[in-house]
Amino acid sequence: MKPDKIYTVSAVIPTFNRSAIIHETLELIFRQKRKLDEILIIVDGSTDNTLSELTRYRDKIRVISIKNSGDLVARNTGLYAAKSDLVAFCDDDDYWQDDFISSMINFWELYNKPIFAYSDFNEVIDGKWSIRSKFDRAPSGYWSKLEVIEGEYAQFTSPVIQELIQFQPFFTSCLMVDRQRFLALGGWDEGVSRMVGCDFATALHIAEHPPIGVLRRPVVGIRKHAGNFSGDVQRMNLGDADVLNYVLSTRPTLAAYASEIRQSIEARRLAAFDTAFARGDFTAIEHISSLLSNRPQNLRHRLKHVIAHLPPFVRDVVWRIAVRAPPND
Repeated sequence: MKPDKIYTVSAVIPTFNRSAIIHETLELIFRQKRKLDEILIIVDGSTDNTLSELTRYRDKIRVISIKNSGDLVARNTGLYAAKSDLVAFCDDDDYWQDDFISSMINFWELYNKPIFAYSDFNEVIDGKWSIRSKFDRAPSGYWSKLEVIEGEYAQFTSPVIQELIQFQPFFTSCLMVDRQRFLALGGWDEGVSRMVGCDFATALHIAEHPPIGVLRRPVVGIRKHAGNFSGDVQRMNLGDADVLNYVLSTRPTLAAYASEIRQSIEARRLAAFDTAFARGDFTAIEHISSLLSNRPQNLRHRLKHVIAHLPPFVRDVVWRIAVRAPPND
């Protein structure tokens, strides 16, 4: 099939104090089979030697320096500055496989010309790529509304708010957008800047505007850091809950999903509570308990709540026993 138009593509990479590893991300971007028309690096107030590190690529990239403002402002800075039809975003520690651009651009050159398209991805922990992709981990029935276009190319043609509230498989480094139409919708939602999981707010906004292209093949590696994985899970659950609370209070279009959003907020906070308990982080447990709308009703959570609030010399003994032999529901 011959494209009816050849699209130009920009890459936008925000970076903050990643001078030691950003070259890994850039080298893979340079190796794309479909060459990019421009590569914009938004240096978000870095205090390390990022700028000097980037000088060796000065013939291949365009660098924009801003005061430290967070990922969302940096991405919007790149989005406004880009000159191409399409923009692909990549975080400064993630990996594109060499066919990421050539695969994703087909949504525009050959298929349905959406505002947005996402690919699947694998997690990368200490250099090892996971066997199961993110899409593989979705709950049963999650993809029931997905319509196949051709082969690995598919799309959502109706909003997928409920799906994203339940499970979020769409990550920034897997995203390509129609620049002008994304800008018309406001770009990245900066109202959640510096919140953990701040991308989630924009993903939910995207979910309201089908068609959304979905490449059902992992062509991106999302780096996770194994040394602090449990802490990240705890922070992400709390951050996602905060983002959901924000969108519930600021987006009237989501009012119909208020019940599901509140349930998800509570579930994510309880999941963070579980992680904090497993780690023996009782300071975090106090904070999370204050966020829960009600005292946990589940027996397992009630017992953990009781243990966490025992006098410290008793709590520590009981906690060790509970962690070794967690109570049944």
